[in-house]
Amino acid sequence: MDAGDLRIFEAVARLGGMNRAAAELNTVQSNVTARVRLLEDELGTALFHRHSRGVALTAAGQRLLPYAERLAQLLVDARRAATDDGTPRGRLEIGSLETTAAIRLSPLLASYAAAWPEVDLALRTGTTCELVEQVAARRLEGAFVCGPVDHPELQAEVMFREELVLATARGVRTLDELIGKGDLKIVVLRAGCSYRQRLEDILARRGAVGARLLEFGTIEAILGCVAGGLGVTLMPRPLIAGARHADHIALHALPVHEAHVETLFIRRRDGLLSSALGAFLEHVRPPLMQLQAAE
Repeated sequence: MDAGDLRIFEAVARLGGMNRAAAELNTVQSNVTARVRLLEDELGTALFHRHSRGVALTAAGQRLLPYAERLAQLLVDARRAATDDGTPRGRLEIGSLETTAAIRLSPLLASYAAAWPEVDLALRTGTTCELVEQVAARRLEGAFVCGPVDHPELQAEVMFREELVLATARGVRTLDELIGKGDLKIVVLRAGCSYRQRLEDILARRGAVGARLLEFGTIEAILGCVAGGLGVTLMPRPLIAGARHADHIALHALPVHEAHVETLFIRRRDGLLSSALGAFLEHVRPPLMQLQAAE
């Protein structure tokens, strides 16, 4: 068994068929099939169930797959390390919460792109759950997420602290008043949003259990609905204060233990710290720290 065997095995497992793997690997199906059979003979166990639509992993194949995936990534990292001469260049994909991207990152991304024009920078937004999964799966080199994060394969660095506030329509004087009216609605992003879970917990501690969920795809849509009296949401104070609907929204402060949340930058413990990512972190750390101190 060598790296070439595991590369072929991983491609067949990921793509679900010998033909598809052969096309990706730029070879013929007979070569892929023969290499898989030789690997199975060497290990003394079947790695795939063959069926009319392709293949599926056996129990032995499922146990082998993580090692094949790890080796594939190690080879990618080895190539990148060998060609990385210290000058930031190439592709850099990072993730961020939509709120962080909106109120913290835009000017920093622009200045980073200007400083390092040879880096092809891509920003992917998502919920904390989505971003943690993508970084762990190596689809992103790192991401800004809401803390805390407890994942054995990830390391986290605190980048800044955010103050969260409850937001309602301007006419709502207190949260108790809103809860007392009954039929409470919370206006949130999709499942997996860390602010959504925090809002549900905050309301539950105040006796508001079973509030109806209204999900929207953008922050702008959420704040517009809140301003129109549709429900309550939880957002960072600077985001709401600078929003288009701010004049029609009332902000309700929370106790410190409920309001303060850390925004972390996460990446894999065993991941390659490329020159592009290293330069990015050095670029964003000082401004984020200064902005936090000013607030």
